[in-house]
Amino acid sequence: MFTTAQSNVPSNQSSALNLPEDLFGAIEDLKKEMNAVILAHYYQDPDIQDIADYLGDSLGLAQQAAGTEADVIVFAGVHFMAETAKILNPAKLVLLPDLDAGCSLADSCPADAFADFKRQHPDHLVISYINCTAEIKALSDIICTSANAVKIVQQVPVDQPIIFAPDRNLGRYVMEQAGREMVLWDGSCMVHEVFSEKKLLELKVQHPKAEIIAHPECEVPILQHADYIGSTTALLNYCQRSEATEFIVATESGILHQMQKAAPAKRFIPAPPIANCACNECPHMRLNTLEKVYLAMRNRGPEIVMPEATRVAALRPIERMLEMS
Repeated sequence: MFTTAQSNVPSNQSSALNLPEDLFGAIEDLKKEMNAVILAHYYQDPDIQDIADYLGDSLGLAQQAAGTEADVIVFAGVHFMAETAKILNPAKLVLLPDLDAGCSLADSCPADAFADFKRQHPDHLVISYINCTAEIKALSDIICTSANAVKIVQQVPVDQPIIFAPDRNLGRYVMEQAGREMVLWDGSCMVHEVFSEKKLLELKVQHPKAEIIAHPECEVPILQHADYIGSTTALLNYCQRSEATEFIVATESGILHQMQKAAPAKRFIPAPPIANCACNECPHMRLNTLEKVYLAMRNRGPEIVMPEATRVAALRPIERMLEMS
């Protein structure tokens, strides 16, 4: 059951936008009217997580987008995630509540520069992390996520050289786990690079029984202290089965909402960033709000569109990922 969500938009702006008082109820009504499904990433605000039809990481969201029978997909995430849904569902209306919800990792890999990089390694198979633009996907042979990257690399013949893009930190982790050398594109996620090793160790001293769990997009100094490394969903599952009662979590802090719901008797502490800021919150993810979800559904926009040639080229490596997963 949903509780009533009051709009956090100022009253004068709320009136101008004609927002309903009960946003949860209004969104539920629109979902039925439009035959819509709301897909949300774990890094979204708690209100959006609570109203989602499916909540997951990049792999789970791609799988849900591939199998949905809804006519409309409302993607509460960032731009590349909504693009993936559109690539898989060209005939469906795919909405992103805020078109400015981008991704620092995707932005770190411009298509023209990557095309030049690829030409320098003509015999290499390109495996790209799903956190990239449709244009990069179109230049790739296989897409992966943090949940399946090691498994996918291990399926590639050992004599086949590989380019891994765009995340160098995930690439380094995959190389170590899979025992494979790869050529890495030099990209990174701003959120997963802000964690402070010094502050992490100070926090561990304060909570000696806490387990450190980390996403593989984090840098090596953080990963070397982790008791467990895994994708967002893997971290969520691990904290439920672990006997530990405290966890220091080195990934985007939005996941703590689901961790607390899944294990209410346990304590979850966000890993500290270098600066005294909320840098462990993705500013792009947080651009989406419950109000924008409602407005996107009410207005049937902003809509994700792309050239058909790009969509078709990007579809092939995503389908290979789904087959190999």
